[in-house]
Amino acid sequence: MTATDLPPSLIATLPGRFYTDPDVFRREQERLFESMWFCAVRGSDLAGPGAFRTVQVGRESVIVTRNRAGELRAFLNVCRHRGARLCTEESGEVRRALQCPYHAWTYDLDGKLIAAPNLVKMPDVDRTTYGLVTVQLREWLGYAWVCLADEAPSFEETVIGAAVERLGDTASIERYGTEDLALGRRITYDVKANWKLIVENFMECYHCATIHPELTDVLPEFAEGYAAQYYVGHGAAFAEEVEGFTVDGSAGFAKLPEVAEEQDRRYYAITVKPTVFINLVPDHVILHRMFPLAEDRTVVECDWLYAPEVVESGTDVSKSVELFHRVNVQDFDACERTQPAMASRAYRAGGVLVPAEHHIGIFHAWLTERLGGTGA
Repeated sequence: MTATDLPPSLIATLPGRFYTDPDVFRREQERLFESMWFCAVRGSDLAGPGAFRTVQVGRESVIVTRNRAGELRAFLNVCRHRGARLCTEESGEVRRALQCPYHAWTYDLDGKLIAAPNLVKMPDVDRTTYGLVTVQLREWLGYAWVCLADEAPSFEETVIGAAVERLGDTASIERYGTEDLALGRRITYDVKANWKLIVENFMECYHCATIHPELTDVLPEFAEGYAAQYYVGHGAAFAEEVEGFTVDGSAGFAKLPEVAEEQDRRYYAITVKPTVFINLVPDHVILHRMFPLAEDRTVVECDWLYAPEVVESGTDVSKSVELFHRVNVQDFDACERTQPAMASRAYRAGGVLVPAEHHIGIFHAWLTERLGGTGA
């Protein structure tokens, strides 16, 4: 059956090979992860000068560090001498400089070459020219976003624009003050599934009544199967008997100070392509960052962010965290159950999307265009 043979209620998904083919994944690395803005690290993770974290962006390892002036900088994690990986740890802190563990070429925190064995005997070697390769970096919502492209797409249009498209304006997300919130909990999930299965799952709620009993108790409209993401400015309302966005519906914390009354007792979800999910509730923000590592493996880092006084006081946030942690586990289990079937002959031509999922077709159209057409 072809797409033209389908009844009007159904539209076709991507073919199964889009989730299993290493060549498709390679093209995604090149045309998505290495060409678009990629949410790399929370700025507060790099508290002082010399703090660094390495992240995988497509096929490249990227160092994000804080320089002596307190500014975030990003570089390709490659020594300019013979190509050794400069930072071999996922995170750490250096005193003044980054030094290659192979031949001891040494770079300051702005990427300039400052020392190397016998460098004084090579006066013709320009220390800036042979500095680390800089990666473009923008800060938004308290996160460092990096872009490997020589000519980065507009951050305002592609990243901030995703929030505007979903909420209607920038003020609606700015009211949560995400850049000033404190990290209350971080959980990392190693998901044995293609990154697109995770995106598609987040975009729809047709599955919510089946696998998310705790979530639908708090957000009863999700039990009807319609995700709120494709209604501009709409947030799913809390159930009348629910006091807060917690695993048992008990009270959470005070509403974040700038959150508008019309945003109170509502949940908003935003997808920032290709790899970020933002979840807004009155008293905290949950942000997912995906790191696609293979066609069948995706690491997801999920941050729960609260008012600083909540975290600094040592207040227990476990009921708040547990609700979306359960949602994450339920979702990722579903994605892992789905991944093997992507290679089945039964799914060779793909599946179908019901009306509650039709907006996923917009994501598929965007993806195939980015990859260069339906042939990928």
